[in-house]
Amino acid sequence: MKALTAAEMRDVDRLTTERFDVSGLSLMETAGKSVAEVFLEQYTHKNTEPPGRVCVLCGKGNNGGDGFVVARHLREEAEHVEVYLFAQPEELRGDAAKNFERWRDQGGRVTQIQSEAEWEQAWPQIAAAEVIFDALLGTGIRGAASGLLARAIEDLNRLSQNATAAHPAWIVAVDTPSGLPSEGEAGAGPVLRAHLTVTFTAPKIAQLNSPDAACCGQLVVRPIGSPAALVEEIGQSRVRWAGPDEFAGLPLVRAAEAHKGSYGHVLLVAGSVGKTGAAVLAGQAALRGGAGLVTLATPEPALATIAAAQAEYMTEPLPSTASGTIAAEAIRSGRFAAALQGKTVLAIGPGVSTHPETQEFVRSAVAHTDLPVVLDADGLNAFAGYVDLLPKRKSAHLVLTPHPGEMARLLGVSSAKVQESRVQTALEAARQWNAHVVLKGFHTVLASPAGEILINTTGNAGLAKGGSGDVLTGLLAAVVGQFGTRDFLRVLALGVYLHGLAAELLSQQSDASGILAGEVAHAIPFARRKLLQELQERA
Repeated sequence: MKALTAAEMRDVDRLTTERFDVSGLSLMETAGKSVAEVFLEQYTHKNTEPPGRVCVLCGKGNNGGDGFVVARHLREEAEHVEVYLFAQPEELRGDAAKNFERWRDQGGRVTQIQSEAEWEQAWPQIAAAEVIFDALLGTGIRGAASGLLARAIEDLNRLSQNATAAHPAWIVAVDTPSGLPSEGEAGAGPVLRAHLTVTFTAPKIAQLNSPDAACCGQLVVRPIGSPAALVEEIGQSRVRWAGPDEFAGLPLVRAAEAHKGSYGHVLLVAGSVGKTGAAVLAGQAALRGGAGLVTLATPEPALATIAAAQAEYMTEPLPSTASGTIAAEAIRSGRFAAALQGKTVLAIGPGVSTHPETQEFVRSAVAHTDLPVVLDADGLNAFAGYVDLLPKRKSAHLVLTPHPGEMARLLGVSSAKVQESRVQTALEAARQWNAHVVLKGFHTVLASPAGEILINTTGNAGLAKGGSGDVLTGLLAAVVGQFGTRDFLRVLALGVYLHGLAAELLSQQSDASGILAGEVAHAIPFARRKLLQELQERA
């Protein structure tokens, strides 16, 4: 799905009404109801009791109107819902005014806040809330938040980030966090740091790619009545969101007559003495990701440990250096060429080490295979200072999966420089190397040599753990083995999407801090099932 600017979003809303006779009031009702539903779905995963005190902060625009709808739909679910209006009721217009009246007609109470003194008076009650909904400023914001609204945002940020507070609040942004610049430019004022953002119809550019995109927390996109074709028509950006709809055309449901040969044979070159875990994790992810067959090629001294970790692995011993890493002899002897026979995809790098001879092996292996290649971890480090070799390789399909530090080493710049412009960095690297690039991190960026961009928003802090990248490597190899290279960027995006979604599913039952990479690998089939369920619901 294309990401939209604020102006494009207004055009989509307008044309939805003009062409399809869906009123603005209906769009607002569906939007507010969607926020309430997403919140309740996530809340009930971790709580057996209904929400306690809920506060909804409303501005005078349509974003505030959405907030009144949220409050109305939560009234029967929460113990107590309070609404705070940062305007005079007379300032409300159109659909926002109508939803204000609906809230009042149903007995809802509204506290007006128009000065910092009134904010200070209301703050103790707001700060004691279990959940705070932010419906102050929507995507149409021009300039920075200032005055009373800036003060409110700053106070809310201190509350949401205070892990030691007696009642830490969960902040839910309605459509977009207040103060987030609409088109992704660097903000001059405060931006609300939400834990969850429910946006409507399509993600906005700033929510995917801006210095303050992390203020969205978990980003959920919900349709509210505008046809997807209208988003494609109006959106002009080349940036697309890697949401469920992007994968609807892939054969995710397996045929009854399928067999193991139907889903690819992955060759994983991984591991060394002391780093066998990287190979084990990558292999588990390849299996859990659906690969029909998985062979692990590893130095002979590490083979027994790796083979014992998973009965489903096949293994291929490679000549070893004295340090227990892959020796260049693996190329010269023809052992590696023999290992490639009958394979569908090559993944290389996790745990192979930075031993000079092993790095030589990696460069030669990538240069001469005609299989699709997934290059990660120490495999990437082998090309630091040698990136000019990448476009000269034999394979037509290469994907590099660097985190910002690895990308910085490949480009000879700082990690900060990479993070300043993630999309442009990934695009330029993909073009220069004639390869696909998966720039990992918050909102992983996927870029193709042709200039296509997909941004993935699944995942959470549970992936900030050693081994997570190894799991992604195995998973990417698995999806390439199953779905091929015809729509290579989208196939890769599926792997990244499932990787992040698996972590999200795990965090529903535990704190993200304790999630292990191996658990993410084991949760991949459940993530795939959830994706299928979402696609079926949208069909």
